[in-house]
Amino acid sequence: MTRQTWIDRRDAVSVVRQCVLAGVSRATIYARQKPGPVDESNLLLSRLIDEEYTRHPFYGSRKMVVFLKVAGHTVNRKRVQGLMRQMGLAGMAPGPNTSRPHPEHKIYPYLLRGVPVIRPDQVWGTDITHIRLARGFAYLVAIIDWYSRRVLSWRISNSMDAVFCVDCLEEALRCHGRPAIFNSDQGSQFTGIAFTSVLKREDVVISMDGRGRAFDNIFVERLWRNVKHEDVYLKGYASMSELTIGLAEYFAFYNGERPHQSLGHQTPDVVYRTARGGGAEIVDKFPRAVEDCPVPLRSTGQSSTATAPTQAETTPGQRRAAANEVECTA
Repeated sequence: MTRQTWIDRRDAVSVVRQCVLAGVSRATIYARQKPGPVDESNLLLSRLIDEEYTRHPFYGSRKMVVFLKVAGHTVNRKRVQGLMRQMGLAGMAPGPNTSRPHPEHKIYPYLLRGVPVIRPDQVWGTDITHIRLARGFAYLVAIIDWYSRRVLSWRISNSMDAVFCVDCLEEALRCHGRPAIFNSDQGSQFTGIAFTSVLKREDVVISMDGRGRAFDNIFVERLWRNVKHEDVYLKGYASMSELTIGLAEYFAFYNGERPHQSLGHQTPDVVYRTARGGGAEIVDKFPRAVEDCPVPLRSTGQSSTATAPTQAETTPGQRRAAANEVECTA
């Protein structure tokens, strides 16, 4: 018997409260429901809201109501709030901290404000976004290298549990070595022991965005914009299997064929591989000489120096990546 079977919709205690007490994700419970008739009007509104939010992630429900009205859809704010809540959308503007982290989850400080990113594998970042399917949502997590914008690993799931995030992290570490710093938001998937223990095992410094500060992880936010506008919205995936195939094709294109202006019109693959080998000339967003970059240590609060490894120096993670080179080329 699994914990999901403990949930009884006929009980006087709400499903939300039962999920909290049982320690299970509500998404996994809702996913077990038999699919009902699709509300076409909600599908249309969700798509419009999703597209507008991707263009203007600082929009809250009030601005979204105005946008929909201009687009010819007069809906009240309560309905918009419900759809945005269902999709996990909220404006980027900082607001009052009304939520509290799980008492067992440590929240780490944001370490990257004003820090120049001067080499591959100095900083990795991650985030989760939703993708609307014909029925329900899929959740996409990806890990990218901030310096090269390369997508190092990704996973999709029909629930927001931590398992697919941990799997994504383990794949990135196995295939690409380890970063000096790993940045995420304060979502429970990333603050939980299952996720942070993997980073501690690899001696990776943990950084987390300030609550409500999505711009602290702007490179991943830009990735979501590109994924949705260049692929998801154009293809309208109906199922998880279609989405898996489509995203695999898109990320192969994104890494290996799509040039980035901020990378001197080179691809993430080229910048990631050649810069780490010491032979690339790229347009750096930070106009300063390559030099040692101080990285705060978790244990002492003092500074250490994270310099780019030479060809003769490799981290244990990089040696492990070399051993799996054939398996991890995709």
